[in-house]
Amino acid sequence: MIIRELSQKINLSAKKMPVIAVTGPRQSGKSTLIQQLFPNHTYQNLEDIELRKFALSDPKGFLHHIGTKAIIDEVQYAPDLLSYIQVITDREKIASQYVISGSQNLLLMDSIAQSLAGRVAIFNLLPFSLAEIQQTHFALPTYEDYILKGFYPRIYDLDLNPTTWLQDYLRTYVERDVRQVLNVGDLGTFRQFLEICAGRIGQLVNLSDIGNMIGVSYQTVNRWISVLETSFIVYTLRPYHQNFNKRIVKSPKLYFYDTGLACALLNLRHVEDLNRHFAKGALFENFVINEILKNQLNQNLSPKNYFWNVSGSHEIDLLLDKGGRLLPIEIKSSRTISNHFFDGLTYFQALSGSLPTESYLIYGGDEVQKRSSAQVLSWKNLRDIPL
Repeated sequence: MIIRELSQKINLSAKKMPVIAVTGPRQSGKSTLIQQLFPNHTYQNLEDIELRKFALSDPKGFLHHIGTKAIIDEVQYAPDLLSYIQVITDREKIASQYVISGSQNLLLMDSIAQSLAGRVAIFNLLPFSLAEIQQTHFALPTYEDYILKGFYPRIYDLDLNPTTWLQDYLRTYVERDVRQVLNVGDLGTFRQFLEICAGRIGQLVNLSDIGNMIGVSYQTVNRWISVLETSFIVYTLRPYHQNFNKRIVKSPKLYFYDTGLACALLNLRHVEDLNRHFAKGALFENFVINEILKNQLNQNLSPKNYFWNVSGSHEIDLLLDKGGRLLPIEIKSSRTISNHFFDGLTYFQALSGSLPTESYLIYGGDEVQKRSSAQVLSWKNLRDIPL
């Protein structure tokens, strides 16, 4: 069993807060984690149609039925429960009285904002992190292996074929969730849209261009991307807002929460396929950014991550905003360091005043070096980046 790094933060909050909320993608390990951390709570999963009907038709009766301390999984199916939970927790003042989880981020967060503000500790659990796997027997030899396999726990726990499982995941969860939220009639077009998104990892989002490729409006593309973000399939990285007197790009970039899922959409099954594919560098970039994001969320930090791009010239792949201190990070999949890898970093340092000691080059090799322009880190050492 892999111990999830988020456990410690959840346990600390559980001693004080009446409600604990854990959100994240389907199959990221939320249910397993909260049942391990709260073994004495009764467990209710609103994926069960009968339970869901009970919760929707008689929320007071449902909460009385499940007892004083309970886990309510997939709570987004009965958001009105949260108003009743507010009344109960205000009256009874019991720490970690309710543990709720959900796999639709914005729907859950809207309900929490309306009903449980100040009463809930919110955590985001993504699939396994590299740090969680590296010291176990599940560790893999190369970054290409991790990119292809992804990090969904079930693949590791049951030693499943990642391509087969991820294709099933797309059919059973992604397409089902989309039908529930958007009532999409033509799943073939939507599947084509997903494949286009996978092929555009790390690129600027152009809604009209994507829409023209599949014959739908840019409004439809925008709505579909929003649903994928809500369901923890993709996320967007925003450009840094300060321009340093330069003409900066204003469109966001698109990334997948799990590179294995992107590889399944691109029909990449073997390392040889990945090495030949045009998107290998973008997938490595996505992999590194994901791991930094997981490290932040596992420490219960609120990520302020951006990219920076001067139109037609220089770019920083990832920019961490630490309360006004900017940490620029350049990401290269090559296993050999080239001098031109530092060009964007030195240009940004001259404009922003960022220090070489707080600038990073993440690459596909194994060495850790201190260069005059930046700190060089292997993909294996991402925990060395200060968050």
